[in-house]
Amino acid sequence: MGLMKLKKNRKYNYKPRYYKGEGSPYELKHKFDDYRKTINPPKGIKNKWNAAVDEYQNNRDEKVNKRVFIIAGILILLFLILIGFDLSIFFPKS
Repeated sequence: MGLMKLKKNRKYNYKPRYYKGEGSPYELKHKFDDYRKTINPPKGIKNKWNAAVDEYQNNRDEKVNKRVFIIAGILILLFLILIGFDLSIFFPKS
C-alpha cells in the first residue's frame, strides 16, 4: 500500500568538471587541524583538561605565557573589586 513506508533520499555522485585537486573540494577543514591536538579530544572533562594542558605545555611561547598571566591578574583584580575587598593593603601609606 505504501502509506507507512518512508521515502528514500536520492543520492547523487556529483564530481566537479574542472577540479583536478586532491580530495573533495567540498570538505570543510579548519586550517589549524594539523597543528592542534584539542580539535576532537576524548570525551569527559578530565580528558579534555589533560589534552588542553598538554597542548599548552608543548607550546612554549613566552608571549602567550605573559598574556595569560596578565589576563589572570586583571580578572582576579576585578573579582576583588566586585566583592568589595579593601585594596588599600597593597599600597604603602604615605
